[in-house]
Amino acid sequence: MSQTPTHALPSYLNAEDLGPWGNYLQQVDRVTPYLGSLSRWVETLKRPKRSLIVDVPIELDNGTIAHFEGYRVQHNVSRGPGKGGVRFHQDVTLSEVMALAAWMSVKNAAVNLPYGGAKGGIRVDPRKLSASELERMTRRYTSEIGVIIGPSKDIPAPDVNTNAQTMAWMMDTYSMNEGATATGVVTGKPIALGGSLGRVEATGRGVFVVACEAARDRNIDVDGARVVVQGFGNVGGTAARLFHEAGAKVMAAQDHTGTVHNPAGLDVHKLLSHVSQTGGVGGFSGGQALDKNEFWTLETEFLIPAALESQITVDNAAKVRAKIVVEGANGPTTPEADDILAENGVYVVPDVLANAGGVTVSYFEWVQDFSSFFWSEEEINQRLERLMREAYASVAQVSREHKVTLRTAAFIVACTRILQARQVRGLYP
Repeated sequence: MSQTPTHALPSYLNAEDLGPWGNYLQQVDRVTPYLGSLSRWVETLKRPKRSLIVDVPIELDNGTIAHFEGYRVQHNVSRGPGKGGVRFHQDVTLSEVMALAAWMSVKNAAVNLPYGGAKGGIRVDPRKLSASELERMTRRYTSEIGVIIGPSKDIPAPDVNTNAQTMAWMMDTYSMNEGATATGVVTGKPIALGGSLGRVEATGRGVFVVACEAARDRNIDVDGARVVVQGFGNVGGTAARLFHEAGAKVMAAQDHTGTVHNPAGLDVHKLLSHVSQTGGVGGFSGGQALDKNEFWTLETEFLIPAALESQITVDNAAKVRAKIVVEGANGPTTPEADDILAENGVYVVPDVLANAGGVTVSYFEWVQDFSSFFWSEEEINQRLERLMREAYASVAQVSREHKVTLRTAAFIVACTRILQARQVRGLYP
């Protein structure tokens, strides 16, 4: 494993434990030998352009004052404005947000969207706040990061524990501070505020589309194939439904509430209804409870990790018995685990390609907001599927040419595009 020079590490990180950012740096090191003359610019990829840490004080419903730590990181904006979600989670760290921002740079370039990469978050357990407290926190956070976001600077979107309502509050707050309605400052908004049809299901639909492309490459028939899904929200739930409707057998589902398994196939529509009513897959009567660690050992054609990062690690990678892993989540596989999967012949469709459907339809929303002309959901889905297929094809071609994994190929494609933009723009002043 290559070592990252200490001069490449931001001084505000712990060099002994870089967390998710360390995983990203390893991925950059692996792709550097394929960048040719552009490798002289590779340090650009190892340093976020801008990292903002903000205090988010709010008055709670009981009259006391609470403080939360918020972040907005712009990793790279050489190809266009920053783009990336905002997550509310008790485990959010600067290292995590930096890595997620960097993966957004790679993802947007891999799909050839005119964006750079950014990400935001607040370290908070949103389940412990009331709706009014969440609104006050969201608005204060938006005001604090307002100096660096904007329709042509950096465009947030929903992520873990944020949704269309969160984006509506962010858009309204930014607009009030600007003195004019700015619908394009965020994406993933409600339809009534310039949101796009098809946005909610876009990431899961993209996962399904590239999974079908990968299945064709691996001579696997989706009809009748076995599928297991970790995370059953917008991404995992949508992907599972589309697999189910295509004739696949969704055998197991896992989330923070438990794991359910039915070798004959779960009734996905009933499971989605159960999740909507109870908040998770745990307790679903249409399957048997399964130990969370056994989930990874199930023999299956498709494994869809669509929860949080670092789920497939050195501890469980060797036990994975899937033919194809399609990463619905961001960074669900550590670099060491990636090597184990490759050695065992598991075909991994990486996150920066597999889950790019969400940001692709966010791009469509941004374009529609600028033009004030909106497309039908059918048009959006057709455009999404075409872009995802084209992106998969270009990455798969590079994979074959260089005899590397799809992840390394996606990084080759993306990093080349980012550094070409950096090189021709030059340094100012």
